[in-house]
Formats: sequence, structure tokens, C-alpha cells
Amino acid sequence: MKEIFIKGGPLMWPLLICSILSVTISIERVFFWWREHRRRRGDLIEDIFWKTQEGEVEALLEKGQRETGEGGVRDFGLKVILCGLVHRDCGLRETMEVAATKEIDRMKRGLDILDTIITMAPLLGILGTVLGIIDSFDLLGSSGIENPGAVTGGIAQALITTAAGLTVALVTLVPFNYFVARVRKATSEINNLMVRLETSCRKGLEAKADGNVRI
Repeated sequence: MKEIFIKGGPLMWPLLICSILSVTISIERVFFWWREHRRRRGDLIEDIFWKTQEGEVEALLEKGQRETGEGGVRDFGLKVILCGLVHRDCGLRETMEVAATKEIDRMKRGLDILDTIITMAPLLGILGTVLGIIDSFDLLGSSGIENPGAVTGGIAQALITTAAGLTVALVTLVPFNYFVARVRKATSEINNLMVRLETSCRKGLEAKADGNVRI
């Protein structure tokens, strides 16, 4: 492996850096989504929707803030809807959208780098191959066809960077698509929660207007 790396030329070093970044970010994102899964509190969210319809907002805020406080559960959906409830008088939808954007940006962290690696790694590999072929033809022009083995051997070595670049891109592509799919799923879930909370708040206001809210 070391010999192949050395034969690949200087462009193998940036490809090595790309591979290290790819593996590091992928591992970090795997643990990130594992933690997010463990933090989910679907039961509390459903309780919030139910009691919001009955107008019991203040009690919900106290319970929810305890859950999301320091050392507590940090469900991304719960944080978004609680932010909306806290600032419901200033604009329920707007405050939830701000909180949702913050959570989605946190989920996307590192994905831009993976996307860049997927594009850049094959290009680095092709560049290394082109430079290697230029050197091989330069050698052919200097020595003629007396030593064709040196020329073909140089071309074979030049193709190492292309193989390395494609390998890095392919290995990065699979986790990148997985993480993008997780972000899309979480975004859709947040949007659904926002719509449900708006509906619950509207029903709570209607119940209050009818005098059905329990004090």
C-alpha cells in the first residue's frame, strides 16, 4: 500500500487528506444521528398537542423547559414547538421557522465538506493522471521507442491517482446520501409538527372563546 501511494505522486497527499476528512465527518455524523434518535420524546410532543387544544399552555411550558434544559432531553422537534409556544404572541409560525432553521443547520453540519470531496476527489485523480501521462510522453519524446516499458509503466502509475480519487468519492457518496436523506426526513417531520401545533393552538383559542378552558 505504501509503495502504491508513493507511485501515485504528490497528488496522493490531498487525496489522503480528503479521505481522512470524509471518514472523520461520517463517523461524527453517525454518532450525531444516534444521539438525536435517543433524545426523541414523541410522548411529550403528543402531550403538548393534546393539552394545547385545551388551553393549558403555561403548564406545558414549564414541563417542556425542564425537559429541554441543561442536562435534559434535547429533542429537535420538541425544541421547535416549545420555541413557538414561548413566543406565540409575537408570531407562532415565524418563531418556529427560525428555530427550525437553526436545528436543520445543525443537522447539515459537515455535509458541504462531504459534497465538495465527492466532486473534488475524482478531479484530483484525473489531474494526477494527466500530469503522469504528460511525463510519460515527455520520456517517450526523449528516449524514442527504445524503452516502451518505461512509458507504459509511467502511464500505469499515473492511473493510480484516478483510481484513488474515484475510491474516495465513492466511499464518501454513500454516507453523504444517507445523511441528506436523514436531514430531509427530519425537515419533513419538523414541518408536520409546526402545522400540527398551529392547528392545536387554533383549537385552544376556539375552546377558550367558548369558555371551555379549565383554569
